[in-house]
Amino acid sequence: MTIGQHPATRFRRTKASPSLRRLVRQTSLGVDDLIWPAFVRDGTDDETPVSSMPGVSRLTIDRVVKAAREAADLGVPAICLFPYIDASFKTETCEDAWNPDNLSNRATRAIKDAVPEIAVMTDVALDPYNINGHDGIVRDGVIVNDESVEALVKMALAQADAGADILGPSDMMDGRIGAMRSALESAGHTNTCILSYAAKYASAFYGPFRDAVGASGLLTGDKKTYQMDPGNSDEALRLIERDLSEGADMVMVKPGMPYLDICQRASDTFGAPVFAYQVSGEFAMIKAAAANGWVDGDKIMIESLQAFKRAGCAGILTYFACDVARALG
Repeated sequence: MTIGQHPATRFRRTKASPSLRRLVRQTSLGVDDLIWPAFVRDGTDDETPVSSMPGVSRLTIDRVVKAAREAADLGVPAICLFPYIDASFKTETCEDAWNPDNLSNRATRAIKDAVPEIAVMTDVALDPYNINGHDGIVRDGVIVNDESVEALVKMALAQADAGADILGPSDMMDGRIGAMRSALESAGHTNTCILSYAAKYASAFYGPFRDAVGASGLLTGDKKTYQMDPGNSDEALRLIERDLSEGADMVMVKPGMPYLDICQRASDTFGAPVFAYQVSGEFAMIKAAAANGWVDGDKIMIESLQAFKRAGCAGILTYFACDVARALG
């Protein structure tokens, strides 16, 4: 009887019961794998639903603190803050981005005071503060790199001073990781982690997020001169290698499911912690299909996140984080 052929080998044997299936499962999804993105706005004891992201709201600082407590109690290890900035703070030079008392920094301090056990991740990009809606400073229609990096470094330092545990540079400017790491070391923030959005694609999946942060109507042009071309994969590995060499502790692939091949290649190539962002468009599609009864929303939620783990991801940013934590018990 030849090994590997039926009936000596029956793959159905290890599928025969839930306990056997669990025993041989190669990858598993756990609450420790999750980061919960949250949108914060000014005000008190209020929230504003995001129409394109069912179940997601912009929360005032007091409510985002309650959300952080809920997440921590469920075992979610980290929350990621994205600010919805009043239009009066949006300028050409984006100076509110490094204001120690801006919305994001006040929210960070409030969460660290009230829920010290949860890690706070912040977004390092200028688009919430930019009247042009871009991640970098715009001069004569061009997103300028080096001036933007100088602004991003000041923003990163202000966030570290506020108590952020993880900085998430999502701007895709060249050289920003090395500049941030050098500034953090000089300022004594030696333990502040950088989770770099190293492979961030110029994707059509970001629309609902831009609604959530109030950038949809402001964006002039597009972001294709600094975000990645969806047709490229080797470039992603070059960007990830560069960011790791400049001092990133972890790297991000964004969006998630359309770029699982990049997650797998990055994980196999570098052995560094690779994260994926299950972005707003992915989330919205699942929620819409579930609301119409076309799919089982809970099952697809879990299956979609298992795909990231199978592709080698150390963790996932997902708006489903607390729902998943409850489902996993």
